[in-house]
Amino acid sequence: MTYLILCLVFLAIAAAVLAFALAMQSDRRALIVRWCVPIAVATVALLVLTAIFDNVMIASGLMTYQNATTSGVRIGLAPVEDFAYPLAGVMLLPALWLIFGRQRTRG
Repeated sequence: MTYLILCLVFLAIAAAVLAFALAMQSDRRALIVRWCVPIAVATVALLVLTAIFDNVMIASGLMTYQNATTSGVRIGLAPVEDFAYPLAGVMLLPALWLIFGRQRTRG
């Protein structure tokens, strides 16, 4: 199994959980509008931090990747597949918040 296939599995699971969480919501449009900017900011921050720290860790020799198991596309020294995990996190955390979050009472 290649690293890309493993990452696609994680992304598919995260997307499915997010779709389920959104389907459970009664006012999806308002929710998406309200969360759009914070999730976009979090996504950019996580991708930038991933690019920086993955490159530092690879350059220092903390981790290595075999070319046969990656797609070959890199951002600096980091394989593009490394960016799937922050994307999965950005999808999963809000989804889990929606599914398991406390119900607010209006009063």
